Amino acid sequence: MKWLLAFLLASLAIPALAEDLVSGLSQDRIQITSNYHGTDMVVFGAIELGESHGAQAAERDVVVVVRGPAANIAVRRKARVVGVWLNRDSIRLYGMPGYYYVASNRPLAAIARAATLARYQLGILTLKPKGESTRLPRKGEPFRLAAIRIREHRGLYAEAPGRVEFLSAELFRVHVPIPASAPRGEYNVNVYLVRDGTVVSAQTTPLFVDQVGLERQLFNFAHDRPLGYGLATAIMAILTGWASSFLFRRQG
Repeated sequence: MKWLLAFLLASLAIPALAEDLVSGLSQDRIQITSNYHGTDMVVFGAIELGESHGAQAAERDVVVVVRGPAANIAVRRKARVVGVWLNRDSIRLYGMPGYYYVASNRPLAAIARAATLARYQLGILTLKPKGESTRLPRKGEPFRLAAIRIREHRGLYAEAPGRVEFLSAELFRVHVPIPASAPRGEYNVNVYLVRDGTVVSAQTTPLFVDQVGLERQLFNFAHDRPLGYGLATAIMAILTGWASSFLFRRQG
C-alpha cells in the first residue's frame, strides 16, 4: 500500500483552489511475459470537496474508463444458402477500442442522462467507431452491436457498476482487470467526476501494456523484417521435420 500512502501525501499538498479531481494508477506499465495470465490494476483518486462538504458529497459520482488502443474490426454476417452457411455481408469498423472497461460507484443510467453518457462514451453501448466501410448508418448499426457482443464474450469489453469504492468522502479506488487477451499498446485511463448528472472534472492517465523478453524480440522481428521472419520460420519447420524423421528412422 505504499502507492496509496504516497498519493495521500501528494493530495494533501494540493491547494484548496486546485482541480476537483486527482487520480493515479498503481502501475503505469504492464509487462507481458510467456507465463502472463492476466492481472489487476488499481485506479485511485481523491476529490476536493471544497467548503460544502456534507450536502454535495452524496451528489458526486465517479466513473472510471480504461480504453485500449484503437483497432479496425471486420464484422461478417452469415446467411444460409442452399443449406450452407456463407458470409453474406461484411462491414469494417474503424477506430473501435481494442479493450474497454467502465466502472462506476452506481449504475450509469442513475448518474447521468443518455445524451451525456453518449457524449463521453460512458457505457459499452455508447461506443462508436471513428468510421465505417458503409455510408448508411442503419446498415452499420447491427454490425456495431455484433462487434460489441463478440468482445463482451471474449472479456475485452465490460461494465462494472458499483465497483468504484469510496474509502471516505474524498478517496476512491477501483480494481481493473487486464486479461491475458488484452491487446498490446497504449491505453488511456479516464476518470470523470460527475455532479448532478454533469461532468465537472476529468483526468486522463496513460497506461502501457507491452511484451518483454523473447516474446517482444520475436514480435519486433516479425513486424520489422517480415521476409526474414518468414524465411526463418520455414527453415525452422524444415529442420524440425527432418530431425523428427531422422529420430523415428533410428528408433525403427
